[in-house]
Amino acid sequence: MYDSRFEAALETIRPVLDASPDHADALYMQAVCARYLKRYDEAREALDRIKRTAPDFGRAFQEEGHLLRAIGDNHRALTAYQRACRFNPALVASWQAQADLLQTAGRPAEAGNATAQAERITALPRELVSVTHLLHEGKLLKAEKLCRAFLQKTPHHVEAMRLLAELGNRFGVLEDADFLLESAIGFEPGNTQLRLDHIQVLRKRQKFTAALEQAKHLYDSDPDNPVFKSHYAIECMQTGSYDAALRLFDEILDTLPNDPATLTSRGHALKTLGRQDEAIASYRQAFASKPDHGDAWYGLANLKTYRFTDDEIAAMQALEAGPDLAFQDRVHISFALAKAFEDRDEIAQSFGFYEKGNTLKRIQARYTTEQMEEELRAQAEICTEDLFAAQAGKGCPDADPIFIVGLPRAGSTLLEQILASHSQVDGTLELPNILALSHRLRGRQRLSDKTRYPRILHELTADQLTELGQDYIDNTRIHRAGAPRFTDKMPNNFRHIGLIKLILPNARIIDARRHPMACCFSGFKQLFAEGQEFTYGLEEIGHYYRNYVALMDHWDRVLPGQILRVNYEDVVADLDSQVRRLLDFCGLPFEQACLDFHATERAVRTASSEQVRQPIFDSGVAQWKKFEPHLAPLKQALGEELLAEAGQGTS
Repeated sequence: MYDSRFEAALETIRPVLDASPDHADALYMQAVCARYLKRYDEAREALDRIKRTAPDFGRAFQEEGHLLRAIGDNHRALTAYQRACRFNPALVASWQAQADLLQTAGRPAEAGNATAQAERITALPRELVSVTHLLHEGKLLKAEKLCRAFLQKTPHHVEAMRLLAELGNRFGVLEDADFLLESAIGFEPGNTQLRLDHIQVLRKRQKFTAALEQAKHLYDSDPDNPVFKSHYAIECMQTGSYDAALRLFDEILDTLPNDPATLTSRGHALKTLGRQDEAIASYRQAFASKPDHGDAWYGLANLKTYRFTDDEIAAMQALEAGPDLAFQDRVHISFALAKAFEDRDEIAQSFGFYEKGNTLKRIQARYTTEQMEEELRAQAEICTEDLFAAQAGKGCPDADPIFIVGLPRAGSTLLEQILASHSQVDGTLELPNILALSHRLRGRQRLSDKTRYPRILHELTADQLTELGQDYIDNTRIHRAGAPRFTDKMPNNFRHIGLIKLILPNARIIDARRHPMACCFSGFKQLFAEGQEFTYGLEEIGHYYRNYVALMDHWDRVLPGQILRVNYEDVVADLDSQVRRLLDFCGLPFEQACLDFHATERAVRTASSEQVRQPIFDSGVAQWKKFEPHLAPLKQALGEELLAEAGQGTS
């Protein structure tokens, strides 16, 4: 009787899948029905398709757990249930299944934790369980509507406030998320999850001191808790206290000697400090402990100077070819293998893995070329000569900041290292403060009124412009070490040069430019920690480069003489002249240390950290040419005219 119902359900689903083969909900229902009908291969195929197109769909992993239990593979089933709860912590069935499997495996403490999680969710109001499901399945507008309706009836429900804050976080309405979490902590000061969520929001808001204070509060409440130690260590890194972070990581490893996440974080800290040999050892120890820990494999690749051994490449290939590698681990290992084969000049294999890694990342990205073109066009249409004439003489007069803008992988870290070698300049990092100010000005209307920012720049008063500039100076002070000037090398700030020059009219702006093919392909090869979603496709990054050049041409027209363009190839060809040109533009006297930049000891938090610790070299200038047979989509997107100007036609 039941079999016929599942067959009927499959018949109902088939037209949906015929019209939309990647429909996650329909594929999920197909997998459930096929499992009940004991058509396990069909169920597996449906689940594999979901994981390829919706890699964070928690219910798919829960169903995979049910399927694996049905065929008697309890070990892999446990992993599937754990992944399900990572992507959607409201899946009660997955927590209960974990509890059963852990108890059977003789792990009663972990089983008890899983049971407690299941009981916590079961005790929540049904509306909030639904909100959690919607939130973790990306149905954010529905989740927000349901959560707000619940809070209207129960205004001080702490979990509802936490969920609405998480929605605000995902929508980018960080001020609201901050306020909600701060209020909720006032109601329940001992709620650990609230403080952990608050740390994430505070960091995104560049409130690094406040984030550190929250992490320290948790650490002080239980200094032996490795989770609290880890969060405190990470916030210490955010504020530049690397020695404190390393001490905390070492304390965690005294308790959990082979914890792969801690070993990897420790490797990142050591890399930033230039202690490469120790970083390599830490990364290797991480994947020795957990062979599929992709972050550690990519950590080695991202050193840029490391060469993988034959055995390491074979191990990564075996992992990548297997069916059970988690999505993010697969991304990391694909990029690591691409780098490994590039170092061996096995270009076809290398490009294949770069393409595979980028294709996986595009699944997660919401970036579209059309949306970006619309945003950049609005900057050019609204930030006119009339705007700068009307708002002239306003803003914060502070001349401290030196902005380095452009595209990632265009040589900005090299320029920053040169400037940071000067006695009057602090090198900081890619500061997100200007991007945060633009979000603030855009406000809640970011969807309904897409040009509110930059249009609002015409309306700001002299006091408001001064306040915004001072806000930037005050909030970036934590990253400075006392020099009168400092760098901010957030590349995406080129989109906001109008805002920068209105609130900080005396700031210097340097455009780090690199040959379009070299720059774009280098971006395509790089796996970024977050953002830069335009880099995950050759066509996307080519169009982005063209739009960047067009907007920079606009800024040159409306702000003549306000931006210095520095070409990476020129720096490589004639370091002395370009360094003097750079220092003159910034109003800084020449210092020999700027030519000897590779000897400067400082924390460097970008992918080029090891490269800028070496004397300048030209091997990277034409590195892309080895891959030229694979780059036709990039050439087409850039266009004949732009490439001809750069000295490289498309023929």
